[in-house]
Amino acid sequence: MALLLKNAHVIDPQVGLNETADILVRDGKIVEIGQNLAMEKGVERDLGGKVVVPGLVDIHVHLREPGYELKEDIASGTRAAAHGGFTAVCCMPNTKPVIDNAVGVEYVKARAAAVGKCRVHVAGSCSQGLKGETLSEMGDMVAHGAVAFTDDGRGVQGAGMMRRVMDYAAQFDRVVMSHCQDEDLVGAGQVNEGVVSTRLGMLGWPAEGEEIQIARDIAICRLTGCPLHIQHLTTARGLELVRAAKAEGLPVTCEVTPHHLFLTEDAIGDDYNTFLKVNPPLRTAEDAAALVEGVKDGTVDAIVTDHAPHNDFEKNAEFELAPFGMIGLETALALVITNLVKPGIISWERAVELMAAKPREILRVERVALEPGAVADLTVIDPDAAWTVDAADFQSKAVNSGFIGAELTGRATDVYVGGYATMEDGAIVE
Repeated sequence: MALLLKNAHVIDPQVGLNETADILVRDGKIVEIGQNLAMEKGVERDLGGKVVVPGLVDIHVHLREPGYELKEDIASGTRAAAHGGFTAVCCMPNTKPVIDNAVGVEYVKARAAAVGKCRVHVAGSCSQGLKGETLSEMGDMVAHGAVAFTDDGRGVQGAGMMRRVMDYAAQFDRVVMSHCQDEDLVGAGQVNEGVVSTRLGMLGWPAEGEEIQIARDIAICRLTGCPLHIQHLTTARGLELVRAAKAEGLPVTCEVTPHHLFLTEDAIGDDYNTFLKVNPPLRTAEDAAALVEGVKDGTVDAIVTDHAPHNDFEKNAEFELAPFGMIGLETALALVITNLVKPGIISWERAVELMAAKPREILRVERVALEPGAVADLTVIDPDAAWTVDAADFQSKAVNSGFIGAELTGRATDVYVGGYATMEDGAIVE
């Protein structure tokens, strides 16, 4: 199939592109980018006023399938991804059963091929059953397409175990993505330990419960040489640890979420809104400001959502009984545009680095760029679209977003995966 996208503002720092141009796509690949392009037959669309960037990818998503399809499944989760402007996601292995062997990897790949609205990369677990005791079948999972390893949902508690994980992952040139949580220190913590935990009468979750494991895993990265990626980093000191590791030349990267950038512990009021209960917890305003600075100065490598869908009945419970997590696939792009790009804190180019280019480098998957020969995974954005986050608008099965009611600017209108539209004019293509 041939596709011609006309008059778009194309932006891709990977190839130094920031101009108005046409994009010609044929057989799933970009054929040409230039002025006044034409084709004999195919689909032609005028994207005047729109921005086109390499397809966005979210490398930290919970699709919940297999086992928790009541919360989300691969069909609904990838619809939510496409609706948010993503052409690919990387799904976490804390499903039921845990994705700790090749069968789990192949199941997700098969389901995504059958019902998915975006590409799905699969992360395998580090340990069998996420128990942190015995290595998962890492080599077999790599052979069947696993792109990374993580025990996301809980940290690998033993330093010796983490060393074994990283020794093995290094053999396959796969990144280990670390959920940094010292369970002995965090205990039954519910919210960030400090003024707000005291005000709410909740058990505190100290920042050190995250930072100690960040420091430990950086040390093990130094020992093993294995690429290390710090997941959902939330604290200023944690960011400093990553900054120092990068300065040392270690293969360390990190990610942050929109909710840790743009919400703080102060958002949790006397209504005890469980949509704001996340793991790790919302931190202080000072921490959030430090994360924004890290995004700005290049210390942060990726913005991810940690999209964590839950049922209404689970979240509609006492704060300490409700599960951790919020959804984010359908709001992330707009939050970044509204809070970072529009105010001039970061450029469009930096946004593309954070949400498209660098995440793929971390996963070691195929580069997606606006250049001839590249796969035609494209995100089309209306940079000036004004909208209000409404639960009724979500494609996800879940509505547990901490941003409901937020007034945002900028939104994906079209998504192309391999040259085929999965979203067109804001509607998912059936």
